Amino acid sequence: MISKAPTTEGERLAKRVAQMRGCSRSEAERYIESGFVQVNGAVVEEPQFRVVDHSITFEADASLLNLNAITLIVNKPSGWLDGVGDEPIPSPHYKGKKPKIQNALSLLTPDHRSPNDPSEMRVLKRHFQQLEASMSLETGASGLLVFTQDWRTQRKLVEDMGVMEHEFIIDVQGEVSPEQLTPIERALRDPRHNLPQTKVSVGSSGPQGSKLRLAVKGAHPGLAAYVCELAGLEITAMRRIRLGRVGLGDTDIGQWRYLADHERF
Repeated sequence: MISKAPTTEGERLAKRVAQMRGCSRSEAERYIESGFVQVNGAVVEEPQFRVVDHSITFEADASLLNLNAITLIVNKPSGWLDGVGDEPIPSPHYKGKKPKIQNALSLLTPDHRSPNDPSEMRVLKRHFQQLEASMSLETGASGLLVFTQDWRTQRKLVEDMGVMEHEFIIDVQGEVSPEQLTPIERALRDPRHNLPQTKVSVGSSGPQGSKLRLAVKGAHPGLAAYVCELAGLEITAMRRIRLGRVGLGDTDIGQWRYLADHERF
C-alpha cells in the first residue's frame, strides 16, 4: 500500500524511471502514464509521484511502441449536451418542461464504464485526456456519441460526416401501420422538399406505442420530428443506435465502452 498524498521527500518517479530505463524524462513520463510502472506493487500513473526507497517495477511487455490512441463509445442520456459544442441542439419533438442541461463529457470517467464492455482494456487516466467529438446529437435524444484521441478516427468522422449513415430508433405514441408512413415516403421522393437520403420503417407496433427505424446519411437535427409530423405521429423518445458500422452494443444509458480493435466506422 502506498500513499498518494503530496510530499516533497525523495525524487520524482519520472526521474527514477528515466534512470532505470536509460530513457529521457519525457519517455519516462509516458511509461508511467501508460500504466507500465508499479511502485510497491501498485500501479502509479502520476510522473510527479515522489519515491524514496520504494520498490519500482515494470510490466514485462512495457513498450512505448504499443501505445494506441483510444476511442470511446458513449450512450448519452436524453436532455444532455453532446460534448461537441457549447449550445444545445434543438429537439423540436420534445415539449413541456425544459430538461436540466448536463454535458456528456462528465460521463468520461472510470465509474461510468459499461460492465458489458467486451474489451479487456485497462482504464488509465490518459484515456480521458485530449478526447475530441464531432458527431453531434440532438439534446433531447439519447444514444451513441464518439469521443476519440485517434486523429485517423477523427478525420474519418469529419470527412465522412455528410455520407455516414446514422440509425435511430424513434418511439411514437399509438399503433402505427406501414401505410401510415406513406406521407413520409412521398415527401422523401419529392425534390421540392429537398430532404436527405432517408429510410423509415415500422419496427414494432402496439396500442400503447410503436418503434420506428430511421436511417439517414449525415446528421440532420429536427429531421425525425419533421417527417413524423407529416404522418401525424407524436414522438416520445429518440435514440441513435449506430454510426456507420459501429453500434452501441450493450452499453446502457449514461455509460461508455472502448471501441474494439475490429470495429470500423
